[in-house]
Amino acid sequence: MSKLPRSTILLPVFVPAAAIMLLLVIGTAINPDAAGELFSKVLAFTTDTFGWFYMLAVAIFLMFIIALAFSPYGSIKLGPDHAEAEYKFLEWFAMLFSAGYGIALLFYGVAEPVLHFASPPLSTPQTIEAAKEAMQIAYFHWGFHIWAIYGVVGLSLAYFSFRHGLPLSVRSTLYPLIGDKIYGPIGHTVDVFAIVGTMFGIATSLGLSVAQINAGLNYLLPEMVPVNTTVQVIIIALVTAAALVSVLAGMDKGVKRLSILNMVLATALMLFVFIVGPSIFILNAFMENTGSYLGNIVERTFSLQAYQSSDWIGSWTLFIFAWTIAWAPFVGLFIAKISRGRTIREFVLGVMLVPTLFTFFWFSVFGDTALHMIMVDGYDARLAKCKTTKRLRYLNC
Repeated sequence: MSKLPRSTILLPVFVPAAAIMLLLVIGTAINPDAAGELFSKVLAFTTDTFGWFYMLAVAIFLMFIIALAFSPYGSIKLGPDHAEAEYKFLEWFAMLFSAGYGIALLFYGVAEPVLHFASPPLSTPQTIEAAKEAMQIAYFHWGFHIWAIYGVVGLSLAYFSFRHGLPLSVRSTLYPLIGDKIYGPIGHTVDVFAIVGTMFGIATSLGLSVAQINAGLNYLLPEMVPVNTTVQVIIIALVTAAALVSVLAGMDKGVKRLSILNMVLATALMLFVFIVGPSIFILNAFMENTGSYLGNIVERTFSLQAYQSSDWIGSWTLFIFAWTIAWAPFVGLFIAKISRGRTIREFVLGVMLVPTLFTFFWFSVFGDTALHMIMVDGYDARLAKCKTTKRLRYLNC
């Protein structure tokens, strides 16, 4: 049974987490340039020094969760043995999709393949080889590895909460190691780190989404919507308000309905681009890209480009994996909450396979359509001016 109070606010966790976030916000607002330089140095140090550990950890997550699914433990239910799944599969998948990706697919669906095509780490830029490499990289960044991170966190939370009655909190994953100490200072500290990490994940997602929304509105309404901080703050307020209304409405009336709407709109957009775009080329590329991804997955999983004097791996692969790890406590908790009653095998296959296949087709539709427009239709994307290490600058290329 849970030994934590039933209050929605746990002060030993809330106060330190709120204080850290407040200090970060105040410090960043006072001197944004110095804060940006500090964060860049921390990111560079982390990726240069611990990049090997990030890649090894993600590889272990992937191998562990696949092995677990096909082991005898895969038949264990996330809840009592008689429990039934709370949500139908399509509802469950819609919420998985909305929690796990959201802006990432919209932001990177075209940008990443095009940027890698313009400046690939290994191939000659703007060649057929560069196009193939660009799509393989995009598949790798948003494929099984991302969902393995989410899956390990979500599965751990769901198992210990629904199967053993522990709190649905990150601290519960340490119960086999420290026992009842999860209810004391150690557990509070773990939850504080999880909240702060989630804050960085949310900040990254909001930064990407707001920049894209602002640029899109400016493209459609150049005279009415400029690209500046004021507009972006207003967009953040509106997005936050929409999320708040959804959460306050409850899981079924708010989050579920918003997730289904999100999934319907995303699917409709993808199908529209597929139908009006080079459909046969997209299908051919989807098959070829998927085969290349599966054929090179082991090599890419352990590749750190150790023999190249380039920061590409830190600017892309390690950045995306670190962002996912920071975002994992929130996404994992949400995935756990909506997965009660499913077996471990159902959980793993649902979390790993379906979103990944959808993502692969998404990148084939949007990424390969963009590459087709450049390589076949002759569109001038001014690729030479885009720098892959400056992720947000492509909006102005």
